[in-house]
Amino acid sequence: MSKRLQVLVPEDEYAEIQETARRCRLTVAEWVRQTMREALGSMSPSADPDTARLRAIAEASQHEFPTADIDEMLRDIETGRLAS
Repeated sequence: MSKRLQVLVPEDEYAEIQETARRCRLTVAEWVRQTMREALGSMSPSADPDTARLRAIAEASQHEFPTADIDEMLRDIETGRLAS
């Protein structure tokens, strides 16, 4: 059986929630349900911190970030700054 949950939020927060749900192509209700499930899962006392760390590393590895030798990156940054 489902239960109704009513939460009052300021208008500006609600507008932000609406926009986020729209970008995710979800209703506000579904976006809130999914977000609450994620929050419950991450806050569970039985959640293994190592699993959370591994999940964060796996998610981060899906992104492409520029990489280079740190000295080379700093030189490039400084060169760009001087050229401006």
